[in-house]
Amino acid sequence: MTIDTLRLATAGSVDDGKSTLVGRLLHDSKSVLTDQLEAVESVSRSRGQEAPDLALLTDGLRAEREQGITIDVAYRYFATPRRRFILADTPGHVQYTRNMVTGASTAELTVVLVDARNGVVEQTRRHAAIAALLRVPHVVLAVNKMDLVEYAEPVFAAIAEEFTTYARELGVPEITAIPISALAGDNVVEPSAHMDWYGGPTVLEHLETVPTAPELSTAHARFPVQYVIRPQTAEYPDYRGYAGQIAAGTLRVGEQITVLPSGRTSTIEAIDALGEAVDTARAPQSVTVRLRDGIDVSRGDLIAPSTSAPATSRHITAVVCHVADEPLTVGRRVLLKHTTRTVRAIVKAIPSRLTLDDLSQHPAPGRLVANDIGRVVIRTAEPLALDDYADSRRTGSFLLIDPADGTTLAAGMADGVGES
Repeated sequence: MTIDTLRLATAGSVDDGKSTLVGRLLHDSKSVLTDQLEAVESVSRSRGQEAPDLALLTDGLRAEREQGITIDVAYRYFATPRRRFILADTPGHVQYTRNMVTGASTAELTVVLVDARNGVVEQTRRHAAIAALLRVPHVVLAVNKMDLVEYAEPVFAAIAEEFTTYARELGVPEITAIPISALAGDNVVEPSAHMDWYGGPTVLEHLETVPTAPELSTAHARFPVQYVIRPQTAEYPDYRGYAGQIAAGTLRVGEQITVLPSGRTSTIEAIDALGEAVDTARAPQSVTVRLRDGIDVSRGDLIAPSTSAPATSRHITAVVCHVADEPLTVGRRVLLKHTTRTVRAIVKAIPSRLTLDDLSQHPAPGRLVANDIGRVVIRTAEPLALDDYADSRRTGSFLLIDPADGTTLAAGMADGVGES
């Protein structure tokens, strides 16, 4: 049986217990090494705590441990017999919104924590809005610290109803609410003995059973060329292959394809995967594709089926999250990196900035500063083959980069292309 992988992210306000939840998941699923647990127990004892502080399993930076907060995205890897997990523990502070965007951008599921004593707060709505904006397919509302409200069902029900109503208005497709106590372990890995009124899954049970997004293998095929292979040896004198990772969809031998942005067409003659010839390959496999015709194909080109090839354009509208400390302004010259292709570009306009509480638009902000999310219009020096982010998160996203020093300025999600 093939074990699949679920990518997930955590989000929540400060002190809602994200790191404790992640630590509890790692501890109770037996994913913590003995020396790690011993180190956590030692630090906990030095602080006068009787029980180990499981949040220390995820707060890896020294500054985080000293301040007792999460200030960067911490990636954790763990597995159960049913599934592997890649978890991004993201910060709760408003000024680290960009970090949550980074962690959730590739997630198939986001766990939003709420303190049962405080209910839905501004940061909760902000995190729901980001999940909707990034089109995360599944959202789990974990109502934490139920032990501090005497495990009261009405408290949980009211919070779940308020959050679910708000998230659905934003367009979140699936919401699952779970009452938990990360500190005590209630409904994290094992069912709670204190909440017999709750009949749903634990957090881990839901993570193990939620369907993984099928979009990678079912979307229109997209193959960004990463490397051109030409051995030029006596054994392979005429071999020319195009290597890379299939970003979306399925490639098939005999299929007619178009190479973008040139528009040249050919037919897939062979597909090599792990040194063996295969008839089909699907995302996210890494393969080498050989074409029937000797057309010019280079790194940065995109191979797609001729029947579903994306349009190319030099005019892009998108929503971007600005991640650099230096503001993004109209007229700024940048590099735009889309899959394996990087081109020169200029920011032509910044029509609006988003209010993350409700995704409303503030017109003509003039610039975007760190952690701002706004709409931009970009003109590129060369045509690009982008999909809308709504159709493909992989091939509808891009980065804006400072050409002077290579600093990442913004992460973008395309939602429109104009004429080439």
